[in-house]
Amino acid sequence: MLQSAPPSIETRESWVVASVALLAMMMCFGGAWMTAVALKDIAAELGGSRSIPALASALIWLGSGVGGLIMGQVTDRFGARWSVMCGSTMIAIGLAISTFGPPWPLLIGHGIFIGLFGLGGINAPMYIYVSRWFDRRRGSALALISSGSYLAGALWPPIFARVIAHVGWREAMLIYAVFEMAVVLPFAAIYMRNSPEVILPVPAAGNGQAKPRVLGWPSNVVFVMMCFAIALCCVPMAMPQVHLVAFCGDIGISKTLGAAALSTLLGTAFISRQMWGYISDRIGGLATVLIGSAWQCSAMMMFVFTHNEVMLFTVAAAFGLGFSGIIPAYVLASRELFAASEAAWRIPALLGSSAIGMASGGWLGGLLYDHFGYYAPAFATGVGANLLNLVIVGTLVLQQSKTRGGMRTLTPAAG
Repeated sequence: MLQSAPPSIETRESWVVASVALLAMMMCFGGAWMTAVALKDIAAELGGSRSIPALASALIWLGSGVGGLIMGQVTDRFGARWSVMCGSTMIAIGLAISTFGPPWPLLIGHGIFIGLFGLGGINAPMYIYVSRWFDRRRGSALALISSGSYLAGALWPPIFARVIAHVGWREAMLIYAVFEMAVVLPFAAIYMRNSPEVILPVPAAGNGQAKPRVLGWPSNVVFVMMCFAIALCCVPMAMPQVHLVAFCGDIGISKTLGAAALSTLLGTAFISRQMWGYISDRIGGLATVLIGSAWQCSAMMMFVFTHNEVMLFTVAAAFGLGFSGIIPAYVLASRELFAASEAAWRIPALLGSSAIGMASGGWLGGLLYDHFGYYAPAFATGVGANLLNLVIVGTLVLQQSKTRGGMRTLTPAAG
């Protein structure tokens, strides 16, 4: 007799939860874009040095990666509700501390409070939490919630640019801190309940027992390759996001248009990310990563040759279209290749590697600019990192094509 397919855990409530997660991500990541818009204003207080505000942005990513490793486990035990409420409060505190000015209050507020305790309790835990509400359209759901940071980037920079012009970057941070908490806290308290997915423990492989293999290789070898790959692809991913507004000023384009270009880049990323989610549900996570990474690399090359408004907006849109599907596709690949019980540490570790890449890219952009006086060397460095990423991901995709869809297999351990 044919066995019927198991009932899906997806319901209307799954999409309500994903929508609330999207709102939380959009609000909480908004504070991270404030420094990108105000980069030249903050640098002016440091004699024009852009490496300090760029480092502050980098520390947000680095802190969120480290915090995610801790908060992924905490979320598993206490639930996403408390993790998100705590993270939202820490972001507001971090913005307030940052207003005391560069360098140290800015770096501490961004790195420890906004990054480590704030986004660390929101970014990776949200991926884990939402992935456990879905089994059939998981890629689309992950693409939706991961769009929060880019929806924030599309919505807030033009608003921040006007507010900063009228009241200054310090006052803008304080206003946004209050607004962010007022939105996130009640929604998290009401809607973020326990997920329906049942997590079964995987017994540890002992001597003489079967050891897990993925794509025909030891599972952790594949995972380390994925971590290196995501870090490398996030180096070029971060550079335009952190430095685009400042780059526009250097080539004679106003801050308002620069913020609009950043909004275009991230708005395109938000819209196209839903397309990438649809694609990843059909071709899988690794194949989606390969396509998106190749697209990103091509667009990154074009920034070196951008010198006018028309080309700026065209390249910004192309870059957003290309990179937008990469991060959720890595998370989807992790869920496809590894056991569900391992998600609480594998997804934060993967996103932590992404954060290292984002932090490195944003900081390197400022450091190389301070050394050379223009952005072309930084963008070329980003292209080089992207090419190394393509080598690693291409190897994994090739190996996947040889192993019957990359299903998790077991082989006897050596005695």
